[in-house]
Amino acid sequence: MRSPSADPARRLRPLLPLWFAVPVAAVAGFLMDLAYPSASVWWLAFPSVALLLLALIGRRAGGALLVGFVYGAVFYFLLVSWTSRYLGVIPWAALALLEAALTAVAVILIALAYRWLPQAFPGTLGRLLGLPAVVAALWVGQELFLGSWPYTGFPWARLGMTQSESPLAALTSWVGVSGLSFLIVFAVAMLVESVRLRLWRRPVRLLVPAALILLLLVTPAFPTTPAGTMRIGAVQGNGPNGYFDEREPYAVIQAQTEATEPLYGQDMDLLVWPEGGLDSDPFQDATLARRMTMITSRIDAPLLANAATGRGDEYFNTSMLWTQDGTAEQIHDKRYPVPFGEYVPDRAFYNAIVPDLIGLIGREYSHGTNPPLIDVDGVMVGLAICFDVIYDDVIAEGMHGGAQVLVFQTNNADFRGTDENLQQLAFARMRAIETGRSVVNVSTVGTSQIIRPDGTTIASLNADEAGAMLEDVELRSGLTAGVILGPWLQQLLLWGGLGALVIGWWRARRRR
Repeated sequence: MRSPSADPARRLRPLLPLWFAVPVAAVAGFLMDLAYPSASVWWLAFPSVALLLLALIGRRAGGALLVGFVYGAVFYFLLVSWTSRYLGVIPWAALALLEAALTAVAVILIALAYRWLPQAFPGTLGRLLGLPAVVAALWVGQELFLGSWPYTGFPWARLGMTQSESPLAALTSWVGVSGLSFLIVFAVAMLVESVRLRLWRRPVRLLVPAALILLLLVTPAFPTTPAGTMRIGAVQGNGPNGYFDEREPYAVIQAQTEATEPLYGQDMDLLVWPEGGLDSDPFQDATLARRMTMITSRIDAPLLANAATGRGDEYFNTSMLWTQDGTAEQIHDKRYPVPFGEYVPDRAFYNAIVPDLIGLIGREYSHGTNPPLIDVDGVMVGLAICFDVIYDDVIAEGMHGGAQVLVFQTNNADFRGTDENLQQLAFARMRAIETGRSVVNVSTVGTSQIIRPDGTTIASLNADEAGAMLEDVELRSGLTAGVILGPWLQQLLLWGGLGALVIGWWRARRRR
């Protein structure tokens, strides 16, 4: 007598009735949020993925669309609740519903894989390895889709980023963040198929999933080469940096200056201030420029600062290396200004819908094109400004340019008291592990940290407190496999998953 899992007709039926699959998807979304900071229960990502896959198995497109939307809505409404901190429910709901809708569309392909692949490749090998591989590849494709569209995308919720404090984080140095997402989903999908195939009746076949999970847990980080140290100071001024903060003239730089004073007379190679650590453009404000020059003279080191700058008819979010002679020849402009935060795409269209909100965004930042790198006495420092930390190409460009340490400047003042800062800090920690580089992550209002290449913390400043850090930060050279192969692996998984789905559809159709 054949087992139910061997019956093609039964394999085409949904594993869970829709009335039950929808609340299961909601629970999956809730658990996935808990895997991110501030809860940071990283292992909950695994049951979350399992529940969503169980809700999708056997679904047709319409049912999968509903399941995916419910999962996405619960997940994103919880994850990005910080967007409502100042502007209220409209931008929060708009972002969460958009991401939920895009997630719903993307997971239809996963549901189709569960319908077509078991028919196309019905053997144990196809079910235990082939199907999970395609499902995991399609998951990565969904992440790339949400991370690149619309406009510059929102790659904030990638599954691999949940693992910054888990034993699996080291895998990013081999396969990148997307590769880690693939491995997590692959492992979960393989366990799901092991149960559906009732492999506990044939324990030898359980060796494959057991060996994979063990391998994932014990893989060490990809080795990089120590290249000395750099003494770096980082200052968190805790000034009035928020969009709606009331401030006196030069109040922001005054807060930064006061927090820097304990570092006067200390030996250092570089002083770092956060994004938005200046009140205005120092290239056009002589008073501000003089204050910065005074500080670089006091510390006898260059100052990496950040401000909104204007060039011609364009504005940029700019980091600059200010030197003791009162100049800054090295600058980097933020590559991905935040849509509806730092600029408004299709302004006329959105202004007709919500003119009060769009009217608050008066300045349009342009996308930077210069490299995310500065040279400090022969040491290349890779940069990322605020949300640029979540874009792989910005990090990769700095690494390929020879960065031996990474500096991330951010302004979290608009999200005080929310999880946004901790989520971004977790992403910074994951970048340290992925690249094999130390990371100096400095915020206007916290939490700021200096992080070792293995993801452990050297120094930290609590949120909503002014302070300074000064540490000998380890430099490293050499590129990890994750940096070199990560972009290629993304494309392989994206197109390989789609190609396998088409082949599965064709073979399933012929077999029927």
